[in-house]
Amino acid sequence: MQGLPHHYRVTATSATRGDVSLTASGLPELVTQAPAEFGGPGDRWSPETLLAAAVADCFVLSFRAIANASKFDYTSIECEAEGILDRVERSMQFTAFTVRARLIVPTGADEARARKLLEKAEQSCLITNSLNCETHLEAQVISAGG
Repeated sequence: MQGLPHHYRVTATSATRGDVSLTASGLPELVTQAPAEFGGPGDRWSPETLLAAAVADCFVLSFRAIANASKFDYTSIECEAEGILDRVERSMQFTAFTVRARLIVPTGADEARARKLLEKAEQSCLITNSLNCETHLEAQVISAGG
């Protein structure tokens, strides 16, 4: 890991209507729009879906790093992140995120250890640690043999 602090720069560009273009050095362009809930077309990534994606992605990458450091073998991990956007006092904000992780482990794997590593990934995720709302982990460990 590089020394801290890390800096991440993204540029958003848009005309008066239509898509927003997100660019960052060395990365492919990402096109976004408002979500359907806010009158957008619903067929593009939005700031809201990008935030939920960041939560899910960070959880998976955190778990992968922790599992590798712990020499814990697993077959695959899938993570769904669901954010709840609501009005709090006079402003809209995310009030909670639920992270649903589904971990597939080889037959005979230590499922209790797998759950501990999933919990450690939840505690280590820098995205959820940066949010000002509750986060909940719903972990499922599935043996490849069953």
